[in-house]
Amino acid sequence: MQDISLEKAVDILLAQVSQVREAEEVPLMEALGRTLAEDYTAPFDNPPFDRSPLDGYTFAASGTAGATAAQPAKFQIIGEECAGQYFDQSVPAGKAVRIMTGGAIPAGCDCVVRQEDVTADGGMLLVPFVMHRHENYCFAGEDIKKGTLLAKAGTRLTAAHLGALASMGFSKVKVIRRVRIAIASTGDELLPPGQPLAPGKIYNSNLYMISSRLRELGFEPEVLGILPDDIDAAAAVLAGWQDKVDVFLTTGGVSVGKKDIMHGVVSKIGQRLFWRVCMKPGGPAIAYTFGNTLGIALSGNPFAAYATFELLARPVLVALSGNEKIALGHAQAILTDAFPKASKGRRFIRAYYENGKVRLPEQHASGSLFSVVGCNAFVAIPAETGPLAPGTEVDVVLL
Repeated sequence: MQDISLEKAVDILLAQVSQVREAEEVPLMEALGRTLAEDYTAPFDNPPFDRSPLDGYTFAASGTAGATAAQPAKFQIIGEECAGQYFDQSVPAGKAVRIMTGGAIPAGCDCVVRQEDVTADGGMLLVPFVMHRHENYCFAGEDIKKGTLLAKAGTRLTAAHLGALASMGFSKVKVIRRVRIAIASTGDELLPPGQPLAPGKIYNSNLYMISSRLRELGFEPEVLGILPDDIDAAAAVLAGWQDKVDVFLTTGGVSVGKKDIMHGVVSKIGQRLFWRVCMKPGGPAIAYTFGNTLGIALSGNPFAAYATFELLARPVLVALSGNEKIALGHAQAILTDAFPKASKGRRFIRAYYENGKVRLPEQHASGSLFSVVGCNAFVAIPAETGPLAPGTEVDVVLL
């Protein structure tokens, strides 16, 4: 299938995938941003005991009845308790225990007085005012009651979730496994950054751009580097990842040139779904399957690779992850700059959207990468559209 609409291409891709639901258990410290696979409820009250909210003294409030500055209530101090300790005796009437913030309130006590407000001298505590039952008193379960739903299945875990789970003693959680993605670039003309730039060579920007974009969206791709312009060698690499990843992304090798190897690679290892999407840039994209792995071969031109990743691959990643928060957005906006070219076919141009307006960079060539910097949207131009003047209302894809 070839020369199909973008919408048809996306439908074909989505028909090949379903949301990942297999679970794995991971340490809580590594669970940030992961999706819970099951409900988690509180196994006990938190705090697990009545505790003091301040540094002071604890006793039975009834012992302060009628207390004044002139005639303070008197308590014998019989012990001390810091947070993490436990005073395991019952405190009789007329007795008090010095207690620190977070300390468990002993049996027989029902209030806490601030140490700055009282006098302690010679083992005696003088309280110059009346205290009331449960004054300055934190109850067990005041934060979380036993049985409270801490986080339900499908929750994307935040730092607050992890804090709540840690307070309940969970050291591991069951989460949906990550979407597995591998990415490589094709092209004998490519060099890794850091090597001397030889004649006829260029640095491999696509691999850095697309793998970094995947990480921005919350994924952790396997970055394989550069594949040679050799069908057998490239096919062998891809075949080694069959069924090990959900998606295999490549850039380059998709057009009709002598070194556009992905046609041959696909015929060796899998089944082609489509080639050529009616859009500019990036129209020559190829989609295919090999085993249970979906392959998407993007253009080698930097902006074309970027655009087709966003428009073709990103919907697949939303479906696999179930994370609608990373789905593309759409808006209507007023163009602030002219776009002087006529668009015979459907075109997407890089742009910056803000407050209902969209402005354009000067450069729009598919091979231009630097002009993507600062852009957060595409202007979607329908086929058979003439040049666009400032003030034109346009459809915008929000990235």
